[in-house]
Amino acid sequence: MTSPPEDPPSLVSEDDRDTAVRRLQDAYAEGHISHEEMDQRLDTVLTATTRGELESALASLPAEPPGTASTIAAHSGRIRRRGPWRVPRILKVESAFGRVHLDLSRAVIEHPVVDIELQLGTGRARITVPRDAIVDVEGLHTGWKDLRYKPRPALPGGPGGPGGPKIRISGAVGFGRLKIRHARR
Repeated sequence: MTSPPEDPPSLVSEDDRDTAVRRLQDAYAEGHISHEEMDQRLDTVLTATTRGELESALASLPAEPPGTASTIAAHSGRIRRRGPWRVPRILKVESAFGRVHLDLSRAVIEHPVVDIELQLGTGRARITVPRDAIVDVEGLHTGWKDLRYKPRPALPGGPGGPGGPKIRISGAVGFGRLKIRHARR
């Protein structure tokens, strides 16, 4: 009699590693762990290859607060966010008819990864991301018109440069057009 095959260990992504480092830094800042303990755990996190190794480094830390999520919804009209606004970890944008303009170029982005979930019917949508942001549109489905986004090549200080947030855009765009661009400055 043979035993069922075990699931292969789940590999660590860069997003998982960044989240674990942030949790350790927060725990240290709040006084939950000592400086020496943070150094040891950071070494484990930075060399971890499986999620099990990451979880062992985060054991006994206070539970992470649930991801901050916000929903912006409008049946018709405009949805507009610009200037120095605080971007939540998860932003859901729902618009049946109308225009959407999200300008993240001067926004306060506190998370290394921001998920923007779009549910758009008709109308136009435009998202301006910071110059150094990395944009992932793998989870986005467009209906009538194609997405207009031209990634910039990775240059020092440009998109994909060190320190830039990762913006993951997912959801569905029906009979409108979505345009994504990087800020010029």
